[in-house]
Amino acid sequence: MGNGLSEKHGQALVKAARRTIEDKLSVKKEGSETDDAALSDPVMQEKHGVFVTLTINGQLRGCIGYLEGREPVVDAVRHNAANAAFGDPRFPPLKASELEDLDIEVSILTDPKVLEYRDSSDLLAKLAPGIDGVIIRSGLSSATFLPQVWEQLPGKEEFLSHLCLKAGLPSNAWAKGTLEVLTYRVRYFEERKE
Repeated sequence: MGNGLSEKHGQALVKAARRTIEDKLSVKKEGSETDDAALSDPVMQEKHGVFVTLTINGQLRGCIGYLEGREPVVDAVRHNAANAAFGDPRFPPLKASELEDLDIEVSILTDPKVLEYRDSSDLLAKLAPGIDGVIIRSGLSSATFLPQVWEQLPGKEEFLSHLCLKAGLPSNAWAKGTLEVLTYRVRYFEERKE
């Protein structure tokens, strides 16, 4: 994917996300020390789009991020971890009692690229399920699904219909061929349970 993030960097970012949430809850867990050497690596100063996804028992508990690189990756992970835990309007703020069951995933995005398409069938043909993250825009309405969402919505039509609804558009807006569509790829890191 072009960015130089190794699995070690990814695990350091996931730990930094957990530590940020623990600090906000004033909880200190054993083994949640961050890997300061990996976090201070120059690659962590690169700017990429970043999402932090929180789940409990496989159910979404918060997901917040940036599509474009606004700040160094390590800072973006910390900000989005706090926002996913305490600022996602779809969920109440995370409680300390939920930490034990919380799973954290950090997604590092490539820069979104415009997907040129002629009509709805061309759009469907050009999408790569499980690989493409998709952004749709129409006027002031926009929404994105990370590639991981394909696991819940594997059909291209269903995926696009849900994405349109998320953007506040009619579910069939994608079929009209008038949406601006961008795609991106993701390198994601899941927490390793000890």
